[in-house]
This record gives sequence, structure tokens and C-alpha cells, in this order.
Amino acid sequence: MTHRMGVRPSPPSLRALTPNASPSSLPLRLPFAPVLIRRMRGPLLRGTVSCLALAVAAATCAFDVARMQGAAQRLGPRAVAAVAPLQAMLQQGAAQDEETQLSTVNGWFNRRILFREDSETWGEPDHWASPLELLEKGQGDCEDFAIAKYFSLLALGTPASRLRLVYVRLQTGSGTTGAVAGAEGQAHMVLAYYAEPGAEPLILDNLVTSVRPASRRPDLTPVFSFNSEGLWQGVGAQSAGDPQARLSRWRDVLTKARAEGFQ
Repeated sequence: MTHRMGVRPSPPSLRALTPNASPSSLPLRLPFAPVLIRRMRGPLLRGTVSCLALAVAAATCAFDVARMQGAAQRLGPRAVAAVAPLQAMLQQGAAQDEETQLSTVNGWFNRRILFREDSETWGEPDHWASPLELLEKGQGDCEDFAIAKYFSLLALGTPASRLRLVYVRLQTGSGTTGAVAGAEGQAHMVLAYYAEPGAEPLILDNLVTSVRPASRRPDLTPVFSFNSEGLWQGVGAQSAGDPQARLSRWRDVLTKARAEGFQ
């Protein structure tokens, strides 16, 4: 990844990154479902129950099943093959609590996607892929992992205010895969989750298999963070402007992800 923001790192840790308050969610009711199920038998019943369960998961959360499938068909065969497992993972996650969802989403992408630099995958130095573009390629860099996890958690109903994509400097020994070396550490991106405003964030990272609290990631120094609602410099609540205005790649990936059926 290539950092072009020009924002200097100042904070000592990720713990002080503080999101805004979280909105509430609305329940879903489908009173017609029992009537439909009583009238069906055998394979038709099983297939309908499976489709209905996926539709319920999608409606309860925030992804469009048909739009996602259509976008996968336009992207290519690997995306088509991956979209059903993706939707199954989201369906499974819809019944989980938020912290379990973090592990489910983090593990799913870390197992399925190979780390590769953008120059190898896209033939350019810095490309931010949408979730389905990442699945079509089957490989991506740290930004692509973080972006795919962000939109997947939004699809599961996690408020955007609880999530931040965090550009960090990674302090580590030589030979680490998945970050770009720099004089002050390695440029890297992770996804942070906050159970409530002011809470210690949990970090989702393509370099680490488990979801860990920020206090267990002293190797990460945040530079700036953003989501679909705001952009923040360093730590705390100080705004650094509109993320869509200042991060053109983020604006582009938001448009692509929404066209793929994500929120």
C-alpha cells in the first residue's frame, strides 16, 4: 500500500481512538413465513427454507442477495464461486453476538484470501478492492482485507460508528509479510471495532489469526482512521474532514461495494 495523506503519526497506541455513538437497529418480522412453509414438502421445502433463511438474514442485516449475486456474475467465475460461501458466512453470523461475528469475519477472509501486493494483483502500486473484487482475485493487500471485513460487518448489522479502518505504522522485525516498509515502521491497515464509545478497540488484522484488544498490539501506532461517516487524525475524536473528499480511493470503493449489495 502507498500512503499519500501526509498525516503525521502522533499517538502511542490504538486504545484512544474513540468512535461516535452507535445507532439502534430495527427488528424484522415475516408473518407470512409459517404459512408458506406449511404448504411445502420434501426438496421444495428444504430449498425454500434455505432461501428464506438467507433472505431473512439479508433483510435483518444490510446486504442485497440478488445484487450481490449479479455483481459476482459480472466480475467473473471466482467471484461467482465465492459469493455463496460469503452469503452462508453472513447468514451464520446473523445469529451470533457481535464479538463472535468479529472472529467469524476475520477468520473467513484470513483463511480464504492470500496476501499479495497491488503491483502483483492489479499491476498498479495502490488499488483498493471492493469485497467481491477481492474474492474474484483471491488475493489482496492489507487494505483489501480490512475493507472486506468492514463491509461484511456492516452487512451483519454492525453500526459504522463502531468500526474504523485504521492506517498504522507496524513495528516489527524484518521479513514480515503484509505491510510496506518505511523509515518509521511499516505502513499497514487494520480494522478496529469498538463495543461502545471510549472502549478499548478490538483489532482485526490479516497478519494475526485471532481478534485481539489494542493493548495486545503494542506494535501498531495509528496515524489516521476513517469509516463511511468520518475521518480522524491520530487518536481521539478530532475530525480530519470528510473521508470521501480526502480519500478518493475510499470514495470509489464505497461506490463499488454498494453496487455489490453491501451497505
